[in-house]
Amino acid sequence: MRRQIIKRLRPVPKNCPFCATETTPDYKEAEVLRRYTTERGKLSPATRTGLCSKHQRHVSEAIKRARIVAILPFLVRA
Repeated sequence: MRRQIIKRLRPVPKNCPFCATETTPDYKEAEVLRRYTTERGKLSPATRTGLCSKHQRHVSEAIKRARIVAILPFLVRA
C-alpha cells in the first residue's frame, strides 16, 4: 500500500485587517468579501486568510448574508 503524500499549506500569520482598522465586515461590501472566498466560491479558512477568530466568524456570516440577497453567488461554475 502506497503512502499518500499530504501537501501542507503554511498558515498565514495573524494580521487581521479588521482589527487594524477597527471595522467589522459588512455584507454589502462584496469586493472585500470576495478576498475571503476561493475562486470556486468556498469560504477560505482562517489559517489562509490571517483573520482573527472573531472576525472570521463575522466574515462567514457576512458572506452567507450576501449570498442570500444575491450579492455573491452560492457557487461559481467553471
